[in-house]
Amino acid sequence: MSTIHFIITGGTIDSYYDGTKDTAVPRENSIIPYFIKSLKLYTQSEFTEVCMKDSRSLTREDTQGVLEAVEKSPHSKIIITHGTYTMPDTARFLSANLTRKDQTIILTGSMIPIQGFSPSDGPFHLGYAVAQVESLQPGVYVAMNGKVFSPEEVVKIISEGRFTSIFEK
Repeated sequence: MSTIHFIITGGTIDSYYDGTKDTAVPRENSIIPYFIKSLKLYTQSEFTEVCMKDSRSLTREDTQGVLEAVEKSPHSKIIITHGTYTMPDTARFLSANLTRKDQTIILTGSMIPIQGFSPSDGPFHLGYAVAQVESLQPGVYVAMNGKVFSPEEVVKIISEGRFTSIFEK
């Protein structure tokens, strides 16, 4: 049985709403393992929590930690949960710096926390990433809004609340 390795960095997908700050704040510990296990997938799952931060707060060391977690993983299928603001930057960083070329790596996240909000785009994005990691060729990808993007093309359009390609009109 194959294994999907989830590498967790926080972001809105793994956040809760803090009324005193009037914003979503990453949880202390990820709920992604609980959520994925509840799906009863036909693949095994492994989880590595690199950090729990809003992606705008990620440091060079955090991004390096993601790279190291991917490089050290014994698995060929990797899903990285990540905040949406700097997801394209991390995808490009990984694409430029990975020495391994045998892994299919998908970054995904959400605009709305996965727990405590209905509807949330998080469950869909996670499910879509799980489906895509099974069929894509090795490489680095971003899977958001029902589409797979390469690191070189992907951008977040904040005013539309979605991702798109710089090559699309």
